Amino acid sequence: MAIASPRGSIFPRQVVRAALALLVGLLPALAINPAAAQKKEEFHTAAPFAILVDFESGTVLFERAADQPTAPSSLAKLMTAEVVFNEIAQGRVKLTDEFIVSEDAWRRGGAPSHTSSMFAPIHSRVPVKDLLMGVIVQSANDASIALAQGIAGNETAFAIMMNKRARELGLTNSNFTNSTGLPDRGMRVTVRDLAKLARHTIRTYPDLYRYYGEREFTWNKIRQQNRNPLLAMNIGADGLKTGFTRDGGYGLAGSAVQNGQRLIVVVNGLKGEKERAEEAKRLLEWGFRGFEARLLFRAGQTIGEARLYGGEARYVPLSGPGAVNLMVPRDSNDRIVARIVYRGPVLAPVAKGQPIATLKVYRGDQVALEVPLAAAESVGRGGLTRRALDAVGELVISVIRSGTSRL
Repeated sequence: MAIASPRGSIFPRQVVRAALALLVGLLPALAINPAAAQKKEEFHTAAPFAILVDFESGTVLFERAADQPTAPSSLAKLMTAEVVFNEIAQGRVKLTDEFIVSEDAWRRGGAPSHTSSMFAPIHSRVPVKDLLMGVIVQSANDASIALAQGIAGNETAFAIMMNKRARELGLTNSNFTNSTGLPDRGMRVTVRDLAKLARHTIRTYPDLYRYYGEREFTWNKIRQQNRNPLLAMNIGADGLKTGFTRDGGYGLAGSAVQNGQRLIVVVNGLKGEKERAEEAKRLLEWGFRGFEARLLFRAGQTIGEARLYGGEARYVPLSGPGAVNLMVPRDSNDRIVARIVYRGPVLAPVAKGQPIATLKVYRGDQVALEVPLAAAESVGRGGLTRRALDAVGELVISVIRSGTSRL
């Protein structure tokens, strides 16, 4: 195990502090047992796109084509709901506010559309809470469009809001063009981004997230069941939702809790409803059965250091937002490597809590965990001599790099 700088070179202080911490936390779990040295059999899924994430630590337990763009279908409504949740949290929208179901919303998403709908009458006024229930439980396109138009004036403007929120949440590989997920060539997501979105939703809006666990919803005297098959499988599932289009295939984002552990699963591109339900369930059960937690760093522990430019000290210590845990396969001998990644040297002064770097933990060849790192203490700006020495040092390094690149 090792902790490395952004370019792969290793700072001695980082290695001494961080590698020792990793060894203390992981060696007992990852030491090879001579009687069981054969690598544990890997999981296989029929889903072309899939990811399984531990909610608490953020550890990726399994992934397949997790960063490859795919059509989200109605899974795009997870982003629609998040925008509405955020508007409610900011006080700009209330659950009791009423929005009008326009003729456009009725025709493109209501009864005439022959798509998933809550069957709200044309020109009716519907409370935001009921529109959300329609979106979440019934995957209603008329409700999605009504919310988009009620909040942003039109669906195009709402899509701009969706993408703005997506970037704020770190969903860097997805693009939303409408509130419904109805087919559009420009609409693409990754299952990794959808898992991040689900994790954020569960953590940030616990009171609103419970809507995803509602088994049914009745509107306009029409009772409809929740489309999420995991809710009826007795595996601790309490959300989120499904999606289907010919372009995207059958998809599902789900979450379940067993023995105090929550897992998030996202699959897409499957061939049918039965296969979608079975593959999502298999992934969840495999995750609950096959992994255990290992402490990497205690809360407040220095994880490593980042080099400073022009500071009164040459390095600034880094720590995570809390305890850093990694989910590891039971009885596994996978190689664990951790790297601190940042653009450096970091310009001084630096304030305590200032975001500096990312800790990336690799299990085998895949990134299993990413944790933001911040300055553990403030470091002021150094004197003229210190800044001059740092400038000379950076000049020498740049000359060496330039010469090496020509070789």
